[in-house]
Amino acid sequence: MRIKSKKVHLEIQASGNRFRGVLRTTSRKDGKTIHETCGHIPPQDYNTLKLVQAALQGKVVMKDSDAAMKITESKEYGASFALLQLAKNIGLDKLIYSRPSEQWVKDCLSMIIGRIVYAGSKLALSQTWKDSALWEINNVVGTVDVDKHCYASMDRLLDRQEQIQQKLVDKHLSNSSLVLYDITSSYFEGEYKESEIAAFGYSRDSKRGHEQMVIGLVCNDEGCPVSVEVFRGNTQDASTVPQKIDDIQKKYGVKKIIFVGDRGMVTHANYEKVKGLDGLNIISALTHKEIKKLKERDIIQLELFDEKNIVEVCETNGSGVRYCLCKNPFVAKKTNNTRQILLEKTKIQLDKIANSKRKSTAEKIGARVGKLLIKTKMGKFIKWTVSKANKLEWEFDDEKIYSEKLFDGCYIIYTDVPKKEMNAEKIVSSYKKLRLVENAFMNLKTVLLEIRPVYHKTDARIKSHIFICMLSYYLEWHLLKLLKPLFEENAKGKKRRWTKRLVIERLKSIRRNKCTICGVESKIITEPDQEQKEILKLIGIKL
Repeated sequence: MRIKSKKVHLEIQASGNRFRGVLRTTSRKDGKTIHETCGHIPPQDYNTLKLVQAALQGKVVMKDSDAAMKITESKEYGASFALLQLAKNIGLDKLIYSRPSEQWVKDCLSMIIGRIVYAGSKLALSQTWKDSALWEINNVVGTVDVDKHCYASMDRLLDRQEQIQQKLVDKHLSNSSLVLYDITSSYFEGEYKESEIAAFGYSRDSKRGHEQMVIGLVCNDEGCPVSVEVFRGNTQDASTVPQKIDDIQKKYGVKKIIFVGDRGMVTHANYEKVKGLDGLNIISALTHKEIKKLKERDIIQLELFDEKNIVEVCETNGSGVRYCLCKNPFVAKKTNNTRQILLEKTKIQLDKIANSKRKSTAEKIGARVGKLLIKTKMGKFIKWTVSKANKLEWEFDDEKIYSEKLFDGCYIIYTDVPKKEMNAEKIVSSYKKLRLVENAFMNLKTVLLEIRPVYHKTDARIKSHIFICMLSYYLEWHLLKLLKPLFEENAKGKKRRWTKRLVIERLKSIRRNKCTICGVESKIITEPDQEQKEILKLIGIKL
């Protein structure tokens, strides 16, 4: 018997020489009082039933009395239940499989929701059954078998990845859609002898000495994830772009797309490979080196960069490429300050080498200088030589420093989208939407979802784990979208209240208690407080 968060009272009715109790709930709906029978207490003596009645009215009942209400079990319920209902509301269960009643689908939902509510390993998640209702509301009662309910279900989910991603693309990407694509890496702990994915490569986590994997994520123009792919850890960002464009257009059938990628992926070589493909347009940014080449060709002038307005310049070679010139004063200031700090550090160390009194060879002095300039990356601003007396002589190249300073804060977004389809302001704002993918990676790798550490050792399980994390972020993305009013009203500074983690914790504190009255068990959900009611109302969930 499950009693919802309504006012419960007991009616005592005569039953021969004894009395029985009828448990009823009272609630208000549309201004009307509704009474519902939710349970019965078998025949008892009259005094016992009066004690039960008193207990339900909040009056004192001796704890050693048979009529006293005893809480024999308490489990987390609110977050798991709310996220499960939200997953069903957005159709995630049917996206996984057309028959969502199958147990492996429910197991996958437990793992997807579990990453948001608990994170941790699949084994740790399987052990939450005594403290959380997550597995029970997904039809697993009692002990959870990690092999059956986690690993076997992960394998089924991986087999369905392409079909699921096709459905996500159909739902969230339409023809002439803006497609956001970015790459990140995630490092491994320990040995991965059975994995071909694990490899040493450029680490965005600054974790040298660790093997890693590379993860590519495709989102729509709102940052909603639709596809994820795991690459070998030494994969270069740019090398994934042509194939990813081909996948979107041919595998997923989105014929007309505007592909948005950062300057590290949509390189000049990549653009040459994909330009002119039917239905494809590109939005990306130029590297610092490419901006300088445009200046040398006299396509742009530094005077055109403006802090308030976007200046558009067209390529002169007839390619139809447009350049949107922008300047960010905050970035300019930060870049200049950083350079000045590095130049000062370089000066101190170069003076130390130059003024050293110990004897040294030109080769050793050169090696010390080279190592220093590699570390500070200030070599292009330094003129130096070693004299015949084996002494370092150096000076700043003031002309280069001044020339570099002129480019501070300057950036160029380029595109081959026709002007009649997108103006300069729309082009720049579209490129800036890549931060939505960066936010997705931040959520996946830290905060709630915590991709790492990766406990799986085989490539199939690693891929399935990443896919589960993406689906968790898909669910979280919808949750945060519904909670936008809550975060918009959030206070600032030390009065700031709401974070994603706090929302989950507030929902987790709604518990389902197993109570015993006169030998009769009931499952009672704690009454949500005002904050919890507001959260549930925003996401459209009723307990």
